[in-house]
Amino acid sequence: MSIQAYQNNSVETASPGELTLMLYNGCIKFIRIARKAMENNEIEKKNTNIQKSQKIIQELMITMDQQYTVTQEILPLYDYMNRRLVEANTKNDVGILDEVEGLVVEFRDTWKQVILESRKTQFGQGGNA
Repeated sequence: MSIQAYQNNSVETASPGELTLMLYNGCIKFIRIARKAMENNEIEKKNTNIQKSQKIIQELMITMDQQYTVTQEILPLYDYMNRRLVEANTKNDVGILDEVEGLVVEFRDTWKQVILESRKTQFGQGGNA
């Protein structure tokens, strides 16, 4: 099986929670690529990868379930990260990329815990499924 086929299969068989985790990881990856491109003065590569990060954050924003009150707390943070990415792009500011990456890592790590806890609840204390 090719890497592409494996990746496609991973996405097609992932739960919604795992897909969200993949989005966070993708966002972090693109921010890191953009940071390196910024340091190497690769303007087009920086711009492309910051835009990919923004698209992921925008996707996270539009797919949030509005019935949960926590959504009203998270949406402004996503909006803030999106605006900071625009600013990092226009100002070529590595520090802003680092700030946003830190926030995305926190969201990802929290989300990992949510998935683990829900698995424990769903499958009993083992949580290996």
